[in-house]
Amino acid sequence: MAYTITDECIQCGACIAECPQTAISEVDGLVVIDPALCTECGSCADVCPVGAPQKL
Repeated sequence: MAYTITDECIQCGACIAECPQTAISEVDGLVVIDPALCTECGSCADVCPVGAPQKL
């Protein structure tokens, strides 16, 4: 199951540059993860200051 960005996200963008698969982007002012590209590596969760990336 791919990671997803929860409502706790503060839109800091720290996770975007951290993703080795470029699965994370900003769309209409929100940070989103493309589940087709996410390999569940956890890099996004490791750098997020609020724990917004979660496996749901």
